[in-house]
Amino acid sequence: MEVGMRVVFMGTPDFAVATLEDIINAGHIVEAVVTQPDKPKGRGGAVAMSPVKETALEHGIEVLQPVKVKNDNEFYERMKQIDPDVIVVVAFGQLLPASIINMPRYGCINVHASLLPKYRGASPIQWAVIDGCEYSGVTTMKMDEGLDTGA
Repeated sequence: MEVGMRVVFMGTPDFAVATLEDIINAGHIVEAVVTQPDKPKGRGGAVAMSPVKETALEHGIEVLQPVKVKNDNEFYERMKQIDPDVIVVVAFGQLLPASIINMPRYGCINVHASLLPKYRGASPIQWAVIDGCEYSGVTTMKMDEGLDTGA
């Protein structure tokens, strides 16, 4: 049997869940999922997990939740231990430092919910709707250190 790539997946909202599940179903080894820390939601303020964390736990995948990936030495050391072939990023919500972007042998791949370069950053779907765009799409790219930039 062919062995899949060793993947670290970084994402947070519902939009990212389908990509995570597709990676798992394709036979790749998701070594860890990195998502935003749990936070209070709704009127009651009950602490809620991100949809990506819920999916990772359902599949028995390790979950990492650094407050800030930049300058978090414990997180960096764990990533070095994992030594992923690739990092896949979908609506994670933090900029990654060069030390993380350059770590995996095949780089970091970003799936972004707009046709870049338009609608970089947060809420690209919402902004496309607000601006009355007739169409939009998804961009998949190899990341560099900029905000939603790369090949």
